[in-house]
Amino acid sequence: MIGELDSDVVVRYFRGKSILITGSTGFLGKVLVEKILRVQPDVKKLFLLIRAADVESAKQRIENKVTGREIFQILKEKHGNGFESFIQEKVCPLPGDVMYENLGLGPAKLRELCKEIDIIVNGAATTNFYERYDVAFDTNVMGAKHICEFAKRCSNLKMLLHVSTAYVAGEQEGIVLEKPFHLGETLREGTHLDIESELNLIKETRRELKANPCSEKAERRTMKELGLKRAREFGWPNTYVFTKAMGEMLLGHLRGDLPVVIVRPSIITSILNEPLPGWMEGIRTIDSFIVGYAKQALSIFLVDLDLIMDVIPGDMVVNGMMVAMAAHSEEQAQQLSIYHLTSSTRQPAPYAVLAESLQRYFLHNPPRSGGKKNSGEPVQPPSRMRFFRTLPRFRAYMAVNFRLPLEVLRLLNIAVCGAFSRRHDELSRKYRYVMHIAELYAPYSLFKGCFDDSNTARLRAAMMANNNGQDRKYDGFGFDPKCIDWDDYFYRVHIPGVIKYLCD
Repeated sequence: MIGELDSDVVVRYFRGKSILITGSTGFLGKVLVEKILRVQPDVKKLFLLIRAADVESAKQRIENKVTGREIFQILKEKHGNGFESFIQEKVCPLPGDVMYENLGLGPAKLRELCKEIDIIVNGAATTNFYERYDVAFDTNVMGAKHICEFAKRCSNLKMLLHVSTAYVAGEQEGIVLEKPFHLGETLREGTHLDIESELNLIKETRRELKANPCSEKAERRTMKELGLKRAREFGWPNTYVFTKAMGEMLLGHLRGDLPVVIVRPSIITSILNEPLPGWMEGIRTIDSFIVGYAKQALSIFLVDLDLIMDVIPGDMVVNGMMVAMAAHSEEQAQQLSIYHLTSSTRQPAPYAVLAESLQRYFLHNPPRSGGKKNSGEPVQPPSRMRFFRTLPRFRAYMAVNFRLPLEVLRLLNIAVCGAFSRRHDELSRKYRYVMHIAELYAPYSLFKGCFDDSNTARLRAAMMANNNGQDRKYDGFGFDPKCIDWDDYFYRVHIPGVIKYLCD
C-alpha cells in the first residue's frame, strides 16, 4: 500500500541517507547522482561503485565521467568555489565491480558498508544489444546476484532498487503487464531456462577458445554470436534483454524478505526539464536514425510509422525512481514491486511524429558540412526518407539496391586484377553493418506491444493526492508523460540535444 506523497516527503526521505549506487558513470546514473545532490544536499553519503584499480583511480574517474559533465553545471553554480569540497564530503568512490562476489570490495570496507548503507540502486549494466555473452552475463546476471547477496548482509538496508528495461518483454504483442519473471521462465513455449547451465556453457566455451587459440576478433565474434543464439533460443531478440531478464529472475528468487523495487524504463531519451533540457549521453535506438540523417548518411529506415514509439525522458525516469524509493522503503509487506516507466499507454506517440519533427527541424536548421555547429556550409539532408514496415521488404530493397551492385563491383574487381579491392571491401563492410543494425533494431522499431503502467499510475496518484489532484509537472518530481507534447519535445529539446551532444 502506497501512502500519500509529495515532493517535500520525497526530498526529506533522502536526508541523512547513505546510498550505494552502481552504474553512476552511465547516462541515467549521472542524472540520479546530480538530482540527489541538488535537491537534498543533506544526504549523508553517496557511495559510487566504480571500475577502477584503487580509490584514487576511482576518484579520478568520477571527476572525469560523472561530476565533471555538463549536467552538473547548475550544482557547480549553486556551490561556487565550494563545489569540490561538497563533492568530496558527499561522494565516496568505491573501486569495485558488480561482476565479483562482495562487489570486489575488501573485508574491512565490506563490513563498514554493511552497517552504513540505507539504500542500494543497482543501475550497472551493459546495454549493448550485441555484447559478448560472457561480458553481458557477468554484469547483467551475476551482477544482480552479487548485489542481492550484498544487500541481504546490510543490517540497516531500507530497500533495493534495480534498474531493468521494459524490453525484457521481448517481442510480445498487445498489453505487456508489470509482472515479475519467475526462475526458468522463457518467452518461447516448450522451453525452460536454466541459468546455471548458461553459466556452464559460457565457461565451457571459454575453455574451448583457450584450448584452440584464435584471434581476439574471432574470439569476440564467437562470444557475441553465442549470446544472440542463446537469446533467440528462448524467445528474446538480443543478448542485452535476455541477460537483463535473467538478472530479474535471480533477484526475485534470491531476495528472500528484502524489499525490492524493479523499474523498467522503455527507450530513455534526453532530459525534458531539469537540470539541462536536451542533455544526453550515448546513442539510443532512435538517436542512431537522427544522427545518421543529420550526417547525410541515412535516408532508409526500418520502421512502421503507425506503430507506437515508447520513449521516456531521462529526468522522468529518475523522478519515478526516487518517488518509488520513498514510497517503498522499509515496506512491511516486503513485496517485489515492478514499475513500467514508459509512455505507450499514458501518452502514445507514433514514429510518424519523430519522422515529421526530424524533417521539419532540418528544414529550418540545416546541418553544416563541417559537422560542428556554426561551421562549414549548410547542407540539406536527403530530401526523401524511405520507410519499410517489415524486415523482408527492407532486405529485398537492400539486396536490389546495394548487394547486387556490390556483386557487380566484385566481378569487375576480379576482371581488373583487384584494382577496386579496397572500395569493394569498404562498401561490403558498410552493407553488412547496416543489415546487422537493422536486424538488431527491428524488435524495437517494429515493436507491437504496449506497456501497462497500472502500478506506475498508482505511484503517480499518490504524488497527486497531496496536490489537489494536479500532476506536479514542475515540482521537481513529475514523471507523467501525459504532460509531454511529443512533437514539441522532439523539435525543441531532443533533436537539438542529439545534434549538440552526440554529433559534435
